[in-house]
Amino acid sequence: MTADQLKAIISAGLACELLEVEGDGSHWYATIVSTAFAGQRPLQRQRLVYATLGDRIQTNEVHALSMKTFSPAEWASRA
Repeated sequence: MTADQLKAIISAGLACELLEVEGDGSHWYATIVSTAFAGQRPLQRQRLVYATLGDRIQTNEVHALSMKTFSPAEWASRA
């Protein structure tokens, strides 16, 4: 899987204002800004992202995904 493919999978299942993905083919790092994260705890946010991946986590197609998740307001105020 490529970074572009992973990005397409996540963005197909979650409306993202910003989505950056990088990695080495099995270990991935993502920065995700979505209105869906507003009012959500970190674990709830991770579950939303993992839901977009479906069984790709169980089958090791995506071995590891580390993510930083922000609502648009959090992203705007992080500077």
